[in-house]
Amino acid sequence: MNWNAAAYQNRHSYVWQHGESLLELLKPQAGERILDLGCGPGQLTEQIAASGAAVIGLDSDPAMIAQAQTNYPDITFQVGDAANFQLSEPVDAVFSNAALHWVTQAEPAAHCIAAALKLGGRFIVEFGGKGNVQTILKALSEVSRRSLNPWYFPSLSEYATLLESAGLEVVYAHLFDRPMPLGEAGLAGWLEMFGQRFFTDLSAEAWAETVRAVEAAAPQLYQEKEWIADYRRLRVIAMKPDEELL
Repeated sequence: MNWNAAAYQNRHSYVWQHGESLLELLKPQAGERILDLGCGPGQLTEQIAASGAAVIGLDSDPAMIAQAQTNYPDITFQVGDAANFQLSEPVDAVFSNAALHWVTQAEPAAHCIAAALKLGGRFIVEFGGKGNVQTILKALSEVSRRSLNPWYFPSLSEYATLLESAGLEVVYAHLFDRPMPLGEAGLAGWLEMFGQRFFTDLSAEAWAETVRAVEAAAPQLYQEKEWIADYRRLRVIAMKPDEELL
């Protein structure tokens, strides 16, 4: 099931807006080559390009890439799988925001990322970590009577070990709570965007009933007249060692 790229861009802008602070860790420089892995509609890709870096946006969803190319026609975007991609030449940095929790083939992805980097290159990433949206998932599982966790939410040590096994050196890692206000879309909008794809067998009426039941099962997420998702994020910086200096 493809993404609704326009709805993602218009109703869930908090995804890329929170990623702007990750750019401060990337520190893109003019003349660098940078890969934005899981670029979505391309807002952060464009900000990287504004630094003067040559940036490529890669996403597995054709609708996202089409939206990104419409938004920013002067930037190179292409469809590609994070767990199975190759670049024509290595890059100075791989950047990824709010994407790799969708990549359950985490080990192949880590090796692809390492292979894409130059010696001394850096990997800057943030995505859902252990315990992310735990309250939502528990409510959804209880209501639907399905065990649902199609995402990859690793612990800090688990992901650091994975990257090191791929040949990268982790120099910074932080797992932290980030309560996420869901704005006008609310919990219903979040479920529609990120969860409904796993319930395509339900009729519209049955899905609406499921959403109402999930809201009733997670009242603690409704605070001061706003739905707030229980996000936990894992933020990591890893380097590809310069073998010539070893």
